[in-house]
Amino acid sequence: MHPQNTPKVELRTSEDGSSTLYRPDLDEHYHSIHGAIQESMHVFIRAGLLSHQANALNILEVGFGTGLNALLTILHQGKKKVFYHTIERYPLEATIVQSINYPDILDVPTSTEYFKQLHEAPWNKDCEITPAFTIHKEASDLALFTPQKLYNLVYFDAFGPDKQPELWTPEIFKKISESMCEGGVLVTYSCKGTVKRALSAAGMKIEKIPGPPGKREMLRATKI
Repeated sequence: MHPQNTPKVELRTSEDGSSTLYRPDLDEHYHSIHGAIQESMHVFIRAGLLSHQANALNILEVGFGTGLNALLTILHQGKKKVFYHTIERYPLEATIVQSINYPDILDVPTSTEYFKQLHEAPWNKDCEITPAFTIHKEASDLALFTPQKLYNLVYFDAFGPDKQPELWTPEIFKKISESMCEGGVLVTYSCKGTVKRALSAAGMKIEKIPGPPGKREMLRATKI
């Protein structure tokens, strides 16, 4: 599942020692250069997963990328049962995935096997990684994605609004909002005014909360 027009990516190391990727065509990194794992833990795990009280969660992730958010979710889900639907337009080549160092940095015995299984899971079908974690990786454009469930939690991890503004529009957020449960939460690293306005236009209640290192604030939005 590797389209011929997949953009070139380069492996980089962020300040906490964990891998990120760089896309020269966008002049954009997949994660914060201040720390890939550090950013994902702050934005998506602590502000999203761990703040949600439900025993079972349907999670939608916009941007599977390196698989970091999925890996951290499976490591930190505790007793929650998770269905994880992730959308990625450009799946990574296996040679790139094999160079990513998250299992070494995390130093959790199960992380190596989970990371391997997450990336080897087939595209466009449900795949059970553990009895409590099922992933559905959809190789698709965000504008074309098909909701699999009503989502309790959304990790919005697309490239920045300055680089790919078409992914941060009121229309996109309205589509996502319509696929969320009442009270469902969306978390994203961006706190730009255009993003806040787009989320508000989609019927979401906006909350600014402290951002990860290198960013003063991030956004958490709730469907009302």
